[in-house]
Amino acid sequence: MAASEPDSRLAVFLKSGTYRLDEASAFFIDPVRVLNRSYTRFRVSPSAYYSRFFPYSNPSICNPHVSPKNPKKRKFRGQDKKISQALNSREQLADRRHQEARMGLLKAHEALLGDSDLLGVLRNLRGDGDENHGEMTSDLDFVKLGSVWQAPFYEIVLKVGDDGSAAENAGIGSSYQREVPVFDNFIAIESSHDIEAELLDHKYILPKKSCVYMSDLRQIHKLIPAESDCGFNLIVIDPPWENSSAHQKQKYQTLPNKYFLSLPVKQLTHSSGALVALWVTNREKLRTFVENELFPKWGVKSAATFYWLKVKADGSLIGELDLFHHRPYECLLLGLVDGKGMDFEELQKPIGIPDNQVFISVPGDHSRKPPIGELLLDYIPGPKPARCIELFAREMTEGWTSWGNDPLHFQDSRYFIPSRAKVNS
Repeated sequence: MAASEPDSRLAVFLKSGTYRLDEASAFFIDPVRVLNRSYTRFRVSPSAYYSRFFPYSNPSICNPHVSPKNPKKRKFRGQDKKISQALNSREQLADRRHQEARMGLLKAHEALLGDSDLLGVLRNLRGDGDENHGEMTSDLDFVKLGSVWQAPFYEIVLKVGDDGSAAENAGIGSSYQREVPVFDNFIAIESSHDIEAELLDHKYILPKKSCVYMSDLRQIHKLIPAESDCGFNLIVIDPPWENSSAHQKQKYQTLPNKYFLSLPVKQLTHSSGALVALWVTNREKLRTFVENELFPKWGVKSAATFYWLKVKADGSLIGELDLFHHRPYECLLLGLVDGKGMDFEELQKPIGIPDNQVFISVPGDHSRKPPIGELLLDYIPGPKPARCIELFAREMTEGWTSWGNDPLHFQDSRYFIPSRAKVNS
């Protein structure tokens, strides 16, 4: 008997980590399953990834006009015109953007709540019995390490085999350790398996077929390829925007907006062009800066907006949809950069990117974004497989180049557990 369509989609999801929701231009993503495809000998610990605890609520409460804490209190959308008129012009523009997005967000959320098969998996995202048994040591502060005079002398030890495979799979006597500078140095992992690395008594797991370049903003120009045919045609950027919450919690170092104007996005682009995916917060001042200054400076033409809707493990939203300053979603702005070698017909041929797509996931650590590269594959110009880079990365992915001053943050071994799967040497 053939499997039903929901069963088939669920089986694909359990392997891939991506699930297309019915009757909605939306996807659900389990970042752990997506990331684990970059590893063979280890896998991302679900309990470590989903470290934040979101108390369960009643997922049937989907009415955006009512606060769960006080059902009688009407929220912003339901308030009278006097409050609406009290908004300044920037706040009114922010609310218009929200109103344009909210129906798609609600439809996506309702599709999630109506999928009992998927909800059953969600409730067990952390509960598969695989607790992370790594030592809960404090993370290395790479930003601070990279700023001291000794930085050029710090070396990371890569445990690899003669054939580039993981040391443990290379056979007795064929493994070795390679010591390379960790800062301001392009490191390529050519192994067909993930490898272990060590730096200052901290252990790291680096994914197969990945590259990392750790430096500050002043050194990023060294990533610009000598030939544009070696450039990137997918560029994902998650800037450390100025953020009072991040500053107060001391989660990561932030930078003023003007610093991002110097990013050499155009110079990093492949000769056939590139898709740029930029994470932004819901601050209208930031959106205006991106549209009027940042994208034009980078040579990026706006194409579409995607939304990341954040839910708890029971499917309910992590916050009220219409709460003005703390909405349970973030925006991913998509834009295109024309290639240097494109002729007139290619420049005039548009790449159809559907606007207002929604992807849903349970959030991990503060500021950690879900891996969305595969959702963008159909819209990337140029050759396949795509050449992909993430700027201001805090983790690594198979097939990607990761740049930033903290790209090894989530590669610490305490975020991983040994894989039960057998690996062929």
